[in-house]
Amino acid sequence: MGSRRLVASLSVVVFLGLAVFAAVPERPNILFCIADDASMKSFGAYGSEFVKTPAVDRLAREGVVFNNAYNCNPKCAPARACLVTGKYSWQLQEATNHWPHFPPEFKYYPHLLMEAGYHVGLTGKGWGPGSYDTEHNPSGPMYSDIKLKAPFKGMSNIDYAGNFEVFLDEKKKNTPFCFWLGVKEPHRGYEKDSWKKTDKQLKDAEVPSFYPDNETIRGDLLDYSLEVEWYDTHIGRAIEVLEERGLMENTLIVVTSDHGMPFPRVKGQLYEEGFHVPLVAYWKGVIKPGRVIDDFVSFPDVAPTFMEIAGLKPHEQMTGNSFLELLRSPDSGQIDSERDYVLLGKERHDTGRSNAEGTDLAYPVRAIRTKDFFYAHNIKPDRWPAGNPEHGLRNTDGSPTKSYLTDLKLGDPEYRYYELSFGMRAEEELYLIQKDPDCMNNLATNPEYAAIKKRLRKQMEEQLTVQGDPRTLGQGDVFDLYKYRGKQYDYSTGKVGPLLRPKQP
Repeated sequence: MGSRRLVASLSVVVFLGLAVFAAVPERPNILFCIADDASMKSFGAYGSEFVKTPAVDRLAREGVVFNNAYNCNPKCAPARACLVTGKYSWQLQEATNHWPHFPPEFKYYPHLLMEAGYHVGLTGKGWGPGSYDTEHNPSGPMYSDIKLKAPFKGMSNIDYAGNFEVFLDEKKKNTPFCFWLGVKEPHRGYEKDSWKKTDKQLKDAEVPSFYPDNETIRGDLLDYSLEVEWYDTHIGRAIEVLEERGLMENTLIVVTSDHGMPFPRVKGQLYEEGFHVPLVAYWKGVIKPGRVIDDFVSFPDVAPTFMEIAGLKPHEQMTGNSFLELLRSPDSGQIDSERDYVLLGKERHDTGRSNAEGTDLAYPVRAIRTKDFFYAHNIKPDRWPAGNPEHGLRNTDGSPTKSYLTDLKLGDPEYRYYELSFGMRAEEELYLIQKDPDCMNNLATNPEYAAIKKRLRKQMEEQLTVQGDPRTLGQGDVFDLYKYRGKQYDYSTGKVGPLLRPKQP
C-alpha cells in the first residue's frame, strides 16, 4: 500500500441527516486490548458459537469490525514488534525473529506518547519475549502487581482489569491515557479437561478441517475456549471501569490478538488462521456503530494510527499507514480502494531447525493476501516448517492436539493430518482463500492459475524491494545469524538448556 500517509482531518462528517460522527476529540484516551494466541474465529463477532465473548461482541455492535486485519508475522515477539514500531517485520533487523534483542534505534509508540504527555502503562504481556535496552517494556511501564485467583490452573494470576484501575488512579486530571491491556491467555498451558467443570459439551467445539475430529481435539479446543473467555471477561471489567469513571465518552477501545490459537498449523505458521486476526474498535461519537470494514489493515498500521489520534505526526520510522480515516468514515465495506492486500512473512521463530547449513535456522516465507487469493513463497522448502521432527517440532506448542498428531504413524488412516501440520511444504503455495480458508488445496501447480500466481509474486516482491526486505534483496541469511535469546537447544543431547534471562519490566 506504498508509503502514503493518511492525514487526519478535524472536520465533521454528517451522514443520513441523523447523526454526526468522525469528529476526532482532542487527545483522546486509548485502551488497547490484546490476547496472547487467540484466533479470529474464536470471537462471536466473527461467527464463533462455542466461544462466548459478550464484551467483545458488544464493542463490535457499538463500534466497527475489521474483516481483513493481519499481524504481518504470526508469532508473539515479531507481531508485537510491528505493533509498537509501525514497521513491517522484515524491516526490524533482529526483531524480525522470535526471542530477539530489540535493536535500540527503533522507537515505540507508547514511549512516544509518554514523551508527548500521555499517561502510559501496560498490564500482563507487552512486547516479548525478548530483551530490550529501555527502562520500560516497549509497550510501556508495567502495572501487574494486583493479583487474583484465576478460575482454572494455567491461567495467569494477574488481575488485568484491577491493574487498569490502579493505572487510572495514578493518572493526573485532564491527562489522556494510553493503556496496553495484554492478557496472557489463551497461551499454553491449560488445565486439561477444564471444560468438564463447565456446561460446555464436546459437540459444541468447532474443529478445523486440518485436524481429525475426535474427543481429544474437541476437548483441547474447549479448554482453549475458556481461556479466550477469560480475556473477554477482563475486557468487560475494563469497560465497567471506564463507565464508572465517565471515561467511555472519549476513549478509543481496540481489541485484537497477536496471532492464531496455539495449535499445530496455526500459531507460528503462515496459513490463514495464524495470521488473520480479530480487530474491533469502539469510539463513541467518532465510530458509527454497527459498521463492518473490508479494507486490509496490518499491525504496522496501528502505531501511526494511534499517533495521529493523539494529534501527533507519525514518527518518520513508521512505514505502516494510519487507518484513522477508516475509523472516522460512516461507511461499511471497502472504503479505500488501495487497501486491497497485505504482505506477510516470517523468519526464525523457535530453535530446533537444523540441516547441513547450520542450526537454529529460520523458515523464511514471504506472502501476499488479497481478497481472493493467498500466495506464499517458502524460500527454503528443504527446511522443516515447524522445526525438525528429531528436535521436537519446536515451533508448535505442546498440547493434546500435538501429541495426538505426532503419535500417528505412516500408514495410519489419519496420517495425512500429521503431514498437514508438520510435513515439508512446496516452494510455492496458492489458495483460493474464500472457498478454501483452511488452505487445504494448493493451486500453485495448476496451469489455470499460473498467470495469477506470477502476478501476485511480482506484486509482492516489488513491494518488498521498496521496503528494503533483506531476504528479497538476496541478503536474507542475516536472519539466521542473529542470536536466539530464549531457551537453547543442545543438539548433541536433545535437551533444552538454561534460559537466557531477558531484561524484565
